[in-house]
Amino acid sequence: MILGLLLIAPQSFYDLIKAFESGVALFYSASSGSIRRALDTLLARGAIEVASVEPGGRGRKVYRVTDDGRAEFRAWMAAEPAGPDLETAALARLYFLGLLEPAERAPVLHRITGRIEADLAALTALDARLDTADLPEEHRDVAAHQRAALDYGIAAHRFMLDWFRAHAARHTPPRP
Repeated sequence: MILGLLLIAPQSFYDLIKAFESGVALFYSASSGSIRRALDTLLARGAIEVASVEPGGRGRKVYRVTDDGRAEFRAWMAAEPAGPDLETAALARLYFLGLLEPAERAPVLHRITGRIEADLAALTALDARLDTADLPEEHRDVAAHQRAALDYGIAAHRFMLDWFRAHAARHTPPRP
């Protein structure tokens, strides 16, 4: 996410913390220590560079994305959303979608909706299997609340799928 923020504008470490707090924190939290480690890692890989060091006692460094960093960002945006937290993966790509060329955006949204569909299918299959499960009496109260969590997950995925499909329909240019 740091690459996306730095593609919007070169920023200092302090600026990045503020950018996380004012926007990215809506769907992803990061401590100042994790932001610092990510900056160090990106610098070591050559994905970012120090654009300038401001004069004065603190010598505040301003970072910018390199060509390698741009390629890394584009590869991340184009990749299948991975990991257990689909909502964060989807919202992170959505947040930075405007940094891609208009023709590159629809495939990203398509990959997101594909992942949502797959996860929803898995949850729905689990729901169907649970319908046929015979639970001992002593586990039914616990299972009722676990089932409620599953119901919530299914409803959340349905909402997310509907929302991303509608967003894609509004922002995907018609095919010639």
